[in-house]
Formats: sequence, C-alpha cells, structure tokens
Amino acid sequence: MGRKLLFILLIGFISAQAQDLEPTTLFSDAIGRNIKSYKAKSQRAYADQNFDLAEKLYDSLIKYVVNGSTLDNFQVRKISGRKIKLHDFEKPVFLMTYASWCTPGVGEIPALNEIASKYHKDIDFVILFWDTKKRVKKIAGEYNSKINVVYVDELENNHCHTIQTMKHSLGFPTSFFIDADKKILDVRRGALHHYNEAYEVSYELNYTSFLNGISLLKTLPRNAEGLVIDHP
Repeated sequence: MGRKLLFILLIGFISAQAQDLEPTTLFSDAIGRNIKSYKAKSQRAYADQNFDLAEKLYDSLIKYVVNGSTLDNFQVRKISGRKIKLHDFEKPVFLMTYASWCTPGVGEIPALNEIASKYHKDIDFVILFWDTKKRVKKIAGEYNSKINVVYVDELENNHCHTIQTMKHSLGFPTSFFIDADKKILDVRRGALHHYNEAYEVSYELNYTSFLNGISLLKTLPRNAEGLVIDHP
C-alpha cells in the first residue's frame, strides 16, 4: 500500500514538473498558426451575411487560441520618444490598442480615466496607438496621468512580425486583459462606441464595460445578481 501511494505521488510530481517545463506559447505564434484559416472562414461568413457565425468564429479564436498565450515583449515608444517594452509593466495589464482616427464615444475616455484613477495601484493601464508620434501627442492629453500612452509607428516597424500580427489579426480598438506573468486572460474586440448617446449614457455604459473587464485582473465585489460593483 505504501509503495503504491509513493508511486502515485511520484507520477503526480513528474506530471506537474512536465507541465512546468512546457514551452510558453507566444501570442504571435498562436495567432500566426491560426489566423489564415480564421480569416478565410470569417470572410466567407461576412460575405454570406452570417454575422452570428462570424461572431462565433471570433469568440472561438479568442477562447481556444489567444487566451492562455503570452503577450510578446515587443518594443513601443512613450510620448517622450523613449523606448520601453511591454513586459516592463510589472502589474496585471489592461491594454487597449487604438488608432488616432478611431473616434471614441463621448463618455469613453472620461470613463477610462475614472477607472484608472481608482485601480492604478493594482493594474497598469496602457493605451497603445498604431500611429505617428505627432498624431498620438495630440490625443495623449485627453488621458490622465494614471494611463500609460504609448505608440508604434508602423513606418519605423514595418518589418516586425509581432506588431504586424497583433495589429492586423484582431483589429482595433481591442482590449487585452493580461495577468502579471503576461498571460492573456481575455481579449475583447472594440470598446463601446455610443456616438449618438448622451454623455451620461455613454459614460455609464463604458464605465460598466471597463469595470467588468478589469474584474479579470482584480477581485471586485459583486451584488446579489452576481454583477460586478465598484468599491466605495
């Protein structure tokens, strides 16, 4: 009986060690192996106006391919021009990719500023623009000091496979929720853009969306219905 128990424990230990030694799958590798098939199927679905199928294909790509992969440690620039890498952010990361020509809903940036002000001690908030320094600099002032605004100028980095894959595979704006080990927990396509909504409505909808997203990175209280609620 003792030997049998020891054998079981050893097998469990070896299995655990083998799992620990499994190579990390980078986001760019995971998406690169699947994006061609996904795009072909997705384009057919949209051509057939089968929007439900297109949405299911995207959800499956995120759930079974992207989630659990590790975000590549690629280089970006701060508004100052200084180069940094994404793994320089040591906390869990809320990363939103954007472009200057994307028009946010009237309440989106104020809602994100408020969320970042409340939760920046536990989460790094990063807005990554695919754009030139000149264009990004004009927009950066709309975000508060708790949000890290960085950019990638594609004219400087058109040779980079990682950047090309990240930008062109999932579109933008896209929100990535990444743990402290840089493992991707979830990806959500498109922030809420309520262009025709009143400010109060747009703010509330965006605030709720951001709050639900960061609940993946930080334990937040929930009400009796299981909905995420803000801390006091």
